[in-house]
Amino acid sequence: MTATGTRAIDPVTTEIIRCALLQAAEDMNTTLIRSSYTPTIYEAKDCAVALLDRDHNVLGQSSGLPIFLGNLEVCTRATEEMYGAQVWRPGDVWVLNDSYIGGTHLNDVTVYAPIFAEDTADGGELIGFAASRAHWIDMGSKDPGGSMDSTSIYQEGLRMGPLKIYQDGEPCEQAHSLIARNVRFPQPTLGDMRAQVACARTGARRFAEIVRRWGLETVLAARDAIFTQTERLEREQIAAIPDGVYEATGHLDNDGIDLDTPLHVTVRVEISGDRMTMDVTDCADQATGPVNCGAAQTVAACRVGYKLLVSGDVPLNGGSFRPLDVLTRPGSMLAAVEPAACQYYYSHLGLVIDLVVKALAPAVPARAAAASYGDSMIVQFTGTDPRNGRLFVSQEATVGGWGAWQTDDGESCLINNVNGSLRDMPVEVLETLFPVRVTEYAVRPDSGGAGRTRGGNGVVREYRFEADQNLSLWWERSVTPAWGVFGGGEGAPPSVVLNPGRNDERELLKVNALAVRRGDVLRCESGGGGGFGPVAERPAEAVREDLRQGLLTRERAAAAYGVDA
Repeated sequence: MTATGTRAIDPVTTEIIRCALLQAAEDMNTTLIRSSYTPTIYEAKDCAVALLDRDHNVLGQSSGLPIFLGNLEVCTRATEEMYGAQVWRPGDVWVLNDSYIGGTHLNDVTVYAPIFAEDTADGGELIGFAASRAHWIDMGSKDPGGSMDSTSIYQEGLRMGPLKIYQDGEPCEQAHSLIARNVRFPQPTLGDMRAQVACARTGARRFAEIVRRWGLETVLAARDAIFTQTERLEREQIAAIPDGVYEATGHLDNDGIDLDTPLHVTVRVEISGDRMTMDVTDCADQATGPVNCGAAQTVAACRVGYKLLVSGDVPLNGGSFRPLDVLTRPGSMLAAVEPAACQYYYSHLGLVIDLVVKALAPAVPARAAAASYGDSMIVQFTGTDPRNGRLFVSQEATVGGWGAWQTDDGESCLINNVNGSLRDMPVEVLETLFPVRVTEYAVRPDSGGAGRTRGGNGVVREYRFEADQNLSLWWERSVTPAWGVFGGGEGAPPSVVLNPGRNDERELLKVNALAVRRGDVLRCESGGGGGFGPVAERPAEAVREDLRQGLLTRERAAAAYGVDA
């Protein structure tokens, strides 16, 4: 598949093959979710999958976490660059989670396998790869599940890659033993790993079936047609944006260690004809705390921001991003080098995504939106469950408000755009598996930014601890809350309070392994999205409808919009 296909192909066949490849990726994703052992995958769906061609170009990807999409191919490409193309053999499966090569944080593990056209004595012809990335609940970091105060990659757990975990279809027992000995939950961890192996084998079968049905030359021709069409559509949309340089700057609250020092990020977007360049070299140096990532993840974030504005309705494939260049600076928090801690890489990446849109908003107002609440807002409980005497880790992301856009209000209570298809943990699952009770889960009124169209609201989620345990938090966007655009107001920042109304009340946003007691209460309020357009242009009936639905209080309606109920 190094050469382009030579056979002429009609549009109908091309579209059939396109859909077949996309469905193969969805089948992979279903296999992974239904085979996994931990609720992080089977409930929250913290995963993504891809089918690649032999040249590491994306053929099809399922729905999943956007920040995983568009860079799974980095793992297969890096393996081939390290060991040569001859390393790929039928029945082999590999794993990689190194943050500096192609991984994110060490808990996000990529499992991938080569795909061969035929099962013959010489192995047949290499035609592609099946890959998935999923969050493993523990990698043996200094704290169960991951640390909010790590200062080195070596504190964050087992760092792998590229590592072969199956050879000739059989488990590599030494590799499995290595993983099992370095994590706190070996049985579910290896179970999730095997679910990813099953996912890869499903992808291999589906892709081989597609090639067998239409023939490799026809599939190659369809691939080339799909890539060419995608590239053409993206170039056309970029060319419609006025040439120029567009910039936006924001700040992370802190690095989790020095809580008083914000970290800046500037995104500079240059449009020149039908090409776009995103320059993120003007950002803070790599931090002491775990808000760093490798350059590959920054490229992925820039691609997410790009896709929000350019051909967002076209499925991702190897023709995507050809008109996009991303510039990073080694040694910065967006292109960190060893031994930088990388556990909470997505905070600044979510900021980058929103800043891409903010920078280009004046040029494409019909496509741009105000900022969202922006971060994963992690709540993590760990300890020993008195009901069974076992160690547990519960880690969940929190939903919030998205930014408004030209024609409608922002969505309320939605996962942030870094995480896409990720779901918040259902209350019933959380309470069944862990010694905690959710005493309130509701929309946070008044948290969306005011405007002609209103920002989405965040949520209130309150927990009561049913046993002594440790609490870790990673909440962001208080220094740079969700901004409005074109005159819209900013959304409310997040708020987290331990034991509200009691003598021992504490306001927290970031904390690691804080001891809490049975009966303690944690109240979390996520931020809202920014507003779009002047507040005075919002119709009074829209304000009254927000009041009716409980999205707005009477006081806020009067103060922000001048509307009396």
